[in-house]
Amino acid sequence: MKPHAMKFRALNALALALAALAFPAACRNTPPASTPAPEAVLAEWMTGAFSSAAQAAADPEFFEVRLVMVPIWTERADGPWLYIEQAVASALDRPYRQRVYHLVREEGGVRSEVWELPGDALDFAGAWRDATRFDAITPADLVERPGCSVHLARTAPDVWAGSTLDDHCKSDFRGASYATSIITLTPDSIESWDRGWDAAGEQVWGAVKSGYVFDRVEMPE
Repeated sequence: MKPHAMKFRALNALALALAALAFPAACRNTPPASTPAPEAVLAEWMTGAFSSAAQAAADPEFFEVRLVMVPIWTERADGPWLYIEQAVASALDRPYRQRVYHLVREEGGVRSEVWELPGDALDFAGAWRDATRFDAITPADLVERPGCSVHLARTAPDVWAGSTLDDHCKSDFRGASYATSIITLTPDSIESWDRGWDAAGEQVWGAVKSGYVFDRVEMPE
């Protein structure tokens, strides 16, 4: 072997030895931190209590509405399930909307399926205080609202946004033919614009100029 080749090998061996000292075996064998599943991130952002009080105070066209979402059936492995309860602040004991959301990963993002509770939904009013009340039922007891899923994608590090698809979410509420939802989520807020449309495409219910903005608040007792 030529002298310069032997010198190169010696230097290379020295460099490898120094590298080994600089990076201990424990560090070299540590696996990279796992990235949370997108549906788990969304479930965390959606869990909690929210209020449109600030928006209502600034604009009389909006009501003060309270929104609460809590995880249910947390032992299931088919994606997060959340119970949602929405009520005008002056009638918290009689929510006007009660749903179960199922977050399912799909290509490009997460699908938030919308399910209705069995029987009289008001029987579950206040169930967010004790999620074990849902142990008496299973997803098989729910009624899915076909076409009403909201398809969400991450549009920025702290923003998920999406909507229902076209006129797929059928509705007969207040003379509507179908309903649409546009949702924007951040770790501390939810903007929801729900509207109903008749067969001619005219809006018949819902906020007119923009969606409701719900800011995260302390969970009520």
